[in-house]
Amino acid sequence: MRLKVLPPTLRKNSRYLTVDIKCEGEITKDDLVSFIWDTCVRFQGECRTSNFNLWVIKFYEIEKNDEYYHYKSIVRCQRDFTEDVRSSLALGYKYAGKKISVTTIGMSGTVKASQKFI
Repeated sequence: MRLKVLPPTLRKNSRYLTVDIKCEGEITKDDLVSFIWDTCVRFQGECRTSNFNLWVIKFYEIEKNDEYYHYKSIVRCQRDFTEDVRSSLALGYKYAGKKISVTTIGMSGTVKASQKFI
C-alpha cells in the first residue's frame, strides 16, 4: 500500500531565505547546516527550533579571497518563523574556530524567486 500525498491545503507553508555568508575559512554545505542548527538551538531553544522546518536547499560558492570565503545559500523555513530564523542567523558569529557572518539578502515564497537574489 502506497502512502497518500498530502493535499496542498494540509502542507506547511514555507518561505525561502537567500543568505549571504562570509567566512574566514572554507566551509561545506554540511558545515552550514550544522551552523544553522547550532545557532537556532542556542538562541531559540530546542522546542521552538523544531517548529522552524529548516532545510538548506542550495549552496553556492561565490568567491575566494585571501581574507575571506564568500558563499550564498537558499534556506527553507516555515512561514510563521522567518523572523526568528533571521535573527538567529544574524546572531551567530563563530563556527569551528572560524569567524562567520550570515546576513539575509532576500525572502520569497518559491525557490525560483529566491534565486534572483543570487
